[in-house]
Amino acid sequence: MKKNYLLMGLAGLLAACKVSVPQSAMLKGYQPKATQVVTSDKGVVTAAHPLAVRAGTIMLEKGGNAVDAAVATGFALAVVEPSMSGLGGRLQAIVRLPNGDIRGVDATTQAPASYQAATAPKGADGYATIGLPGVVAGLTKLLQQYGTLPLAVVMAPAIRYAEEGFAVLPGEAARQASVKKMLMKYTGTRRYFLKQDSIPYKAGEILVQTDLATTLKAIAEGGRDAFYKGAVGQKIAADIQANGGVFTAQDLADYQALDAQLLSTSYRGYDVHALSMPCYGAITLEMLNLMETRPLSRYSDADWASSLYQAMKLAYRDRPKQKKDSIQILVSKAYARTLAGQMQIAGPAAQARVTGSDTLSVGHTTHLSTADQSGMMVALTQSLGPVMGSGVATPGLGFMYAQTLGGGYLASMKGGERASSHISPVLLTKGGKPFMALGAAGGDLIPTAVVSVISRVIDRKLPLATAVAAPRVHPADKETMLMETRTGLGWEAAVVDAEKARGFTVREVPQSGRFGRVHAIRFDTRKKRISGAADPDWEGEARAPQKP
Repeated sequence: MKKNYLLMGLAGLLAACKVSVPQSAMLKGYQPKATQVVTSDKGVVTAAHPLAVRAGTIMLEKGGNAVDAAVATGFALAVVEPSMSGLGGRLQAIVRLPNGDIRGVDATTQAPASYQAATAPKGADGYATIGLPGVVAGLTKLLQQYGTLPLAVVMAPAIRYAEEGFAVLPGEAARQASVKKMLMKYTGTRRYFLKQDSIPYKAGEILVQTDLATTLKAIAEGGRDAFYKGAVGQKIAADIQANGGVFTAQDLADYQALDAQLLSTSYRGYDVHALSMPCYGAITLEMLNLMETRPLSRYSDADWASSLYQAMKLAYRDRPKQKKDSIQILVSKAYARTLAGQMQIAGPAAQARVTGSDTLSVGHTTHLSTADQSGMMVALTQSLGPVMGSGVATPGLGFMYAQTLGGGYLASMKGGERASSHISPVLLTKGGKPFMALGAAGGDLIPTAVVSVISRVIDRKLPLATAVAAPRVHPADKETMLMETRTGLGWEAAVVDAEKARGFTVREVPQSGRFGRVHAIRFDTRKKRISGAADPDWEGEARAPQKP
């Protein structure tokens, strides 16, 4: 076996070199790592793992476009960040084409047509929770319709990472260790992610995934059909059927990535594009419409946080209303005006302070954003659901399946239904020209993280990297405001105290990574420059191609 574990250069990728950016009052002394902010005239890739970002920039260096870069990054994330996404997971993506057209891809996990929740097997993890996977269909559809490079070329970095191995990052090691008991329950998972069937990989140790490399090679050679209809698909279906799962080889063969339904609104002169169900794009756009009713650019930090919290709370209340016949109402300006009167700077009444953050998890999912010099942009989110998904990996194939069915993580589903989630990739344009591509990881904190960054860029005029790093708020329930208070990047004490004085029940959350992880790109069409930023709450980076 080769000894090239991709360690050469990784130290440089993770180096904490500093760069200077304009300061925000709430981020005194903050400077992003050099690897987490970049500006280029050629293109940008930003995602949750340095090696995945490198896979994307290699495609740009080969003359590929933003979709080529996004697909390469997505496949690479399935290798190097297996706790967050994988070939057995789900995907949603939104694309701006060079001519200005917006397109979307829905490749989320799905219940088989014959599925009946009342009689189907139940479980918190395991085979009963596995639905039809979408990531491979989604990535290959994106490449076939909008990419320029051959599939084998785009998948080459992911195959190399799996075959040669890579150093496990601290966050990935911690996540895998946190679900050790679940991983030990399933034969394939023990084999792939536990040394000697019981010991999780530590940070810096080399994870080689030979079976996953073989699966990736089959896809690179045979395309999506190798996964859904070929030898890989036959192994998937046989394992699912043998262990109490609910879908068959025919169900798998019938799965298709779809053209997603697009939604849009405007926000202070910018056009905002998102995806309808099973994405939560409607809720994201509803928040923006509510926020537009307030002069946020003139507000203090405390007033801004109060207004966002109220908009978020009202929009989240409407999550069950995302139905085919009502979703356009949710994203309308008229509907926002009917709700705007409920947005109050002051809270409902003075209440006792609530502290602690034990119930706020780190969340899950992964997001990437890419752009190229033609103005093409991609915002793509892929997920396994909870950390390590269902906990199952088929022996011989090497990848995790998402958790979808079984009445656990997601609500009960109907036959043929696709799994809805808070995933919300977003694009912004102005006058038909590209402006921003962004999205987030973090479960139900995804929409609130996305709108926070958008408002900070447009309303607060913050540089992209500062807007991504700045502290956030989130509605934990009907009356509790979560506020990020971690050292260095949290809300100042005066802002937190102001919210409490207004009557809000505030829960301070000092841990990192609890308010979504955003990866964003911004165009400056006047200067013909593209900026990228990676969330400092995670281990990713923003990178530009090093040559044309």
